[in-house]
Amino acid sequence: MKNYWTDKKVLITGGKGFLGTHLIERLKTFNPKLIRIADKDKYDLREYKDCLKATKDIDVVIHLAAKVGGIGFNREFPADLFDDNILMGTFMMKAARINKVKKYLALGTICAYPKFTPVPFKEENLWMGYPEETNAPYGLAKKMQLVQANAYRDQYMFNAIFILPVNLYGPGDNFKEESSHVIPALIKKFVEAKEKNKKEVVVWGTGKPTREFLYVKDAAEGILKACEKYDKVDPVNLGAGFEISIKDLADLIKKLTGFKGKIVWDKSKPDGQPRRKLNTDMAKKEFGFVATTDFPQGLKESINWYIKNHK
Repeated sequence: MKNYWTDKKVLITGGKGFLGTHLIERLKTFNPKLIRIADKDKYDLREYKDCLKATKDIDVVIHLAAKVGGIGFNREFPADLFDDNILMGTFMMKAARINKVKKYLALGTICAYPKFTPVPFKEENLWMGYPEETNAPYGLAKKMQLVQANAYRDQYMFNAIFILPVNLYGPGDNFKEESSHVIPALIKKFVEAKEKNKKEVVVWGTGKPTREFLYVKDAAEGILKACEKYDKVDPVNLGAGFEISIKDLADLIKKLTGFKGKIVWDKSKPDGQPRRKLNTDMAKKEFGFVATTDFPQGLKESINWYIKNHK
């Protein structure tokens, strides 16, 4: 990828976030001409004027910035999730087009898929139904980037692509109790329960739903490969190609953290979407992406990072 990036001026939105940090670390190894970070401390991407300023004199935009959280956060702030994500996506892509950006990557979400999508999820299934209810405001706001990308391609020949990653995990994840996803939430619970000698850990739901997880460094690699090699209208899944139940995930994190107590399932809390697993054939075919990180090893690295940093 080195030759592709050498003369490029690149804008990363959300560059100080979880994925953005790892992506920039990897991108720097290719020595692009410029890396500009559009993060909320300098740009409010819900404001069109800030998006215009961020995209000025830029060749490639990688739009990662998003308001995002787990099930609890989704239930409490559905309007904020919809408003902020649809404004950021719409204004960023419009500003990039006005400023004649050559390549635009919009990061979608697996939450955009219908609640009862056939497993494994294929890109062609994306419009088969309504998303799982707690995910819908976030997922549909992000999916509108695909509609916008297709419209801009048709009318302006604007080169925008749309990538659909599964849930990410890894060192530096969001461990805030009010907004974290399932892996960091469980790591936090088990590590702190062990430190405080608690006898049990309470986990939301029944444990029956399944999920797929992609290590954050693998995701960064896939996004950069897509920028370099993919220029088509169709959305592309980015995943690891495996499926694990929340119960088995909790048992694995319990084992890796060394917690000796028991797990209590709070079945009054929602499970979310019943199953999630992506078909990843298109990413392999179109830009040669295959996830390489062993899941237990990735979890160990995430746990070790949290133990080292949480205090």
